[in-house]
Amino acid sequence: MTSTIDIPVEIKDTLKQFRFKRWDGIAALVIKINKQKLILEEDELYDGVSVEELAEELPENAPRYVVLSYPIKHKDGRQSVPLVLINWMPTSSSPEMSTLHASALSLFQNTADVSKVIEVRDGAEGLTDDVLEEKLA
Repeated sequence: MTSTIDIPVEIKDTLKQFRFKRWDGIAALVIKINKQKLILEEDELYDGVSVEELAEELPENAPRYVVLSYPIKHKDGRQSVPLVLINWMPTSSSPEMSTLHASALSLFQNTADVSKVIEVRDGAEGLTDDVLEEKLA
């Protein structure tokens, strides 16, 4: 499969390390597209961050892929920590970046080995604990 965007080995290694690390609470790996080089780059790594803090840190006018380690306590007492891909795509993003971001989503999702994708287009209001719990229930 050909893609417009390349995923460097460093990003693949970072994704693998993120997947297998035990985090204290919520952790997020934020990935952005380098438009000049047409590659993915690590933007930021958060550990022990709240969902609301993460939402405030994400750019209001640029798309990002956010791999989120999100602990969930189930009604029967079990706890799980699924990896979720947040497709952060603000409506104020440039059409060029939105197109690049959308074209690489499937490739990134497969590379990150994440099955659950949550679309967020309406900024920080669209990324809350309530939204995540509803989508992951």
